Amino acid sequence: MIEVADRLNTVEEYYFSKKLREVNLLIASGKSVINLGIGSPDMQPPQKVIDALTEGLLNPNAHKYQSYQGLPELRQAIAGFYKAHYNVNLSPNTEVLPLMGSKEGIMHISMAFLNKGDEVLIPNPGYPTYQSVTKLLEATPVFYNLDEANNWLPDFKALEKLDLSKVKLMWVNYPHMPTGAQPSQYLFEELVAFGKKHNILIVNDNPYSFVLNENPTSILSVEGAKDVCLELNSLSKTFNMSGWRVGMVVGNNTLINNILKVKSNMDSGMFYGIQKGAIEALKCSEMWFVTLNSVYKKRRDLVWKLAEALNCTYDKNATGLFVWAKLPPHIKAEAYIDLILKENHIFITPGTIFGSQGEGYIRFSLCAQTEDLEEAIARVK
Repeated sequence: MIEVADRLNTVEEYYFSKKLREVNLLIASGKSVINLGIGSPDMQPPQKVIDALTEGLLNPNAHKYQSYQGLPELRQAIAGFYKAHYNVNLSPNTEVLPLMGSKEGIMHISMAFLNKGDEVLIPNPGYPTYQSVTKLLEATPVFYNLDEANNWLPDFKALEKLDLSKVKLMWVNYPHMPTGAQPSQYLFEELVAFGKKHNILIVNDNPYSFVLNENPTSILSVEGAKDVCLELNSLSKTFNMSGWRVGMVVGNNTLINNILKVKSNMDSGMFYGIQKGAIEALKCSEMWFVTLNSVYKKRRDLVWKLAEALNCTYDKNATGLFVWAKLPPHIKAEAYIDLILKENHIFITPGTIFGSQGEGYIRFSLCAQTEDLEEAIARVK
């Protein structure tokens, strides 16, 4: 047997990769499983986006290798989107790098800036990929706890008590996944000041700012943020394009060029037609967001009813594609969702996959039809 690299001993198979096999076995056995675990938008992208992709297939250059930096008009569209929605000025030539999904950006950024033994501040609860990528690169995760009492925001007094001498990078994610906590301008200002004080690269992962949120914000709107901050963003949730794999990283020229050194050795450019579709998505009017969120609001109302039927509590001020709900006392999240899956054939995500601070919580996705949500409520009542 060929031995695997030592780095694989530091990570496990992604939770959803394993759990969906169990769900699919139930479906194969004839069970009607309602999947409220995955945040994969089930609605269609804007029609003009699909039309642009289709037309792009006919371009004589469509099937050639594309630029590692993306089409100039795509970078221009990203810069225009940031100016229109976040009031952030970006140079499309030097401060924008399109990605094949923002998830790959987590790896590219980490490879560009982390050495073996460097430390990385990772939110708990938070997106599991921050931890797994850090471990794969032989850097050391340092978890900072978020909790409901502090509205799931970083505790800077606690952070200042840590030995930060080896910390190179800090992951933040606002609006926050999985809790839906919203950032304030003051939070972003604190993060920028913290990064400058300790010479830490702050990366805000920002794919949820348009879902059930009337105040989209960017950390780059803070004066001086470009000195120590990058931001990841994505078209997946905002425009129902998760399978297209279109994301971006934005920030100052030096940081972006270092990421490009990694990226240009990892892929050969994004497909032309997908880029043309992405350009049209980024030009959508406010009516797109109004229409999208009217659907999600109806679904969220039903998920709240489902949470109540399960004796859970939740925060009505939270935003994003999920509902983060607190279980009754003394109930363990993973055992509970396994019971619901077995008895009611509903798949819900346990909060523990996002870290130890997720114990006692479960996460519902809004990516399900209203008929399925009504059926889920009926099953548990």
